[in-house]
Order: sequence, then structure tokens, then C-alpha cells
Amino acid sequence: MAWLICLWIFNLMEKPAQKPHYPYFSSGPCAKPPGWSFDNLKNAALSRSHRSGAAVKKLQEVIDKSRQLLEIPDDYLIGIVPASDTGAVEMAMWCMLGQRGVEVYSWENFGHDWNIDAGEQLPLKDKKLIKAEYGELPDFSDSNPDNDIVFTWNGTTAGVRIKNTDWISNQRKGLTICDATSAVFSMHMDWHKLDVITYSWQKVLGSEAAHGMLILSPRAVERLETFTPPWPIPKIFRLANNQKLISGIFSGATINTPSMISVEDVLNSLNWGLELGGLNKLIDISETNLKLVNNWIDKHDNFEFLAKDPETRSCTSICILPKDEWFKTLNDEDKVNFMKEVCSLLESNEAGYDLNSYKTAPPGIRIWGGSTVENKNVELVLPWIDWAYLTTKEAFKK
Repeated sequence: MAWLICLWIFNLMEKPAQKPHYPYFSSGPCAKPPGWSFDNLKNAALSRSHRSGAAVKKLQEVIDKSRQLLEIPDDYLIGIVPASDTGAVEMAMWCMLGQRGVEVYSWENFGHDWNIDAGEQLPLKDKKLIKAEYGELPDFSDSNPDNDIVFTWNGTTAGVRIKNTDWISNQRKGLTICDATSAVFSMHMDWHKLDVITYSWQKVLGSEAAHGMLILSPRAVERLETFTPPWPIPKIFRLANNQKLISGIFSGATINTPSMISVEDVLNSLNWGLELGGLNKLIDISETNLKLVNNWIDKHDNFEFLAKDPETRSCTSICILPKDEWFKTLNDEDKVNFMKEVCSLLESNEAGYDLNSYKTAPPGIRIWGGSTVENKNVELVLPWIDWAYLTTKEAFKK
């Protein structure tokens, strides 16, 4: 029996025969859609004012095709805003919070940032900050429908997503502000439970960064037109003037100057998604990537999911941790350095790039499994992760 185990370890420590043909697994900016090339940008409205007819037409096209691909309700407004998803969330919080109590739910780095904003930056009097550790979800059971709610749909740095929206009341009086940046295009959004939805182009679409999307329900628009926060709002965050919505934001008139190369790139991604078969096809690709990792973990002994509850495991930011007893004996610094070496070995062999976990998360591997990552590439990188882990482990022991 012992020789069979030794043979199995030896085979794992042999370099896999085949590499992913597109070994990019970064969680942002994410992998480009299959078949992408610089030629996709040739029709960009370069050297034109972003207020010109040609540029505004393209910006409006981004809005229209985003609605089509994501199946966003017709009465929801869609705007292009500065500073990526972060800017979109900040705009919503600074412009809309303060009318009533607020609950902020967080279970990883970016959600914790919104927790800090509500708890320390904005002068909110009635606030409830609910946090959970990496790998877990907070308790939503005491949510008050009178309060505003801020939460992430999918925790990018923890690989943990919400199970459902049953905890959000259909009779709510407050607004729900949802950071959905690593969920849209790979997960179904329950639009009618969401009043403010934000995301960026660089995540599941695999497009260039810097721009965010802000989606508002009629209830969110009503808040902007009936409530003015008691604090000053910087121009770059401003969504209303004198309780009147700045409607141009939602028809291609951006607050600041957008990159028209980025606009062309996101149009390419949206067209790719539509031509591929739409939202259900994109979700299927991502969910299949999660299944591939799940099946691999079931058959091997080196890793486990950071999210313990299978119902909460993300299909985009798939976070896994070493689980063998030897790794657990390392101190925190050595665990970090060890996983850096594992990822460095993967990169030096051109088998997988940017697979390291987020800096504040437990040391491990984060495989981006969003819709632009082909299933075959996830399938092929997994034996390389095993090989790199065992090879680095042997080196560390010496």
C-alpha cells in the first residue's frame, strides 16, 4: 500500500503534460473573452470629445447592451460612472444614506470597506454593522425592513456568495445597495430585491478598468429626488442637484472623461456575451468552472474550499486553502511565503498567473472562474496547482 501512495505522489510531482492555452486567472482585471485581440478596438471613437455624437452613441450602446445581456428591468436606470465599482458604491452611499437607519453586512475585504464608510466616515447616527469572518456569511435574520441595507452579492476576496435574497423583505421601506461586481454576468441577480446595483467592466466582462456601472430602481431615484444628505457631496459623487436627478449620467453623459478605448473594449465583451447565447450561457460557463474545482478537490487531498457551506461557494472568485496537517504547522508568515512560492512556480512555468489569494485573506489560491475563463483552462490548471504545491512543499521541508 505504501508504494502505491509513493507512486501517486511521484506522479503528482511530475509536471503535467499540458498547460492552459490562456493561463490567466486574475480576479481583476480578469481574463479577456476568448478570441480577444487588439483588432477588437479598431473602431474606438479616438481623438473625439466624449460629448461628441459618436462617443455618446457608444456610451449609450454600453448602457443598452448591458440592459439586454443582464436582463435589467425596463424601469431601472443604468449609468456609467468614474472610479470603477468602488466609485459606484461610494456614490450611492454618500448620496442616499442618512434618511433612515442602515445595516451593512460584510464578510471580506471590500465589504469591510463599506462597513468602514458607514461606521467611521459618514456621520450616520442609526447604523448596524454586521461582520463575519472569511469563509462565512453574517447572520441576516434580524434585518429590519425599515432600514437601508448595504452588502456584497459575492465576496471577491473570500469566495463566498449569498445563498438567496429571502432575507430581504418584499415590503421593505429602506433601499438595498448591492455591490455586485464579481457576481453580475455569472450569477442571476434578483433585480426586484435590489435598488442600487454596482459593478465594474474589469471583472466578469474581462474589460479594461477605471469605469463603474450604477443601476437604480425607481425607489432609488425617488430617494435622490426627495432627500438631501446633511453632509457635502463632492462633485464626482453627485447624482442629483437640488433634489433633481442628473439624468444625463444615465444616457451617456458621464461625470468625468471616460476612456473611449475602454468603452470599445467593454462593447466587445458585451457583444461576445450576446453572440455566445446571453446570460444563461455565461452563468453556465462560470458554474461549470466551480464544478470542475469541486470535483478536483473531492478527488485530491491538498486543498479545501475557504467557504465551508457548499451553498455559499462562489463560481467566480473560487478560493481554496491547503488543508494538510504539515501546512497547518507553519506560522502565519511562513504560510504566506509558502503560497507565494507556489504561485511563483506556476507563473515561471507559464501555467497560471495571478492565482494567489488576496493579501488580507487566509493564504491560499484564488482561481477566477468568471464567464470569460474557458472551462478547459480551469481543468488544465488544477493538476499544475497540485504539482506546484507538492514541489514547493518538498523544497520547504529541506
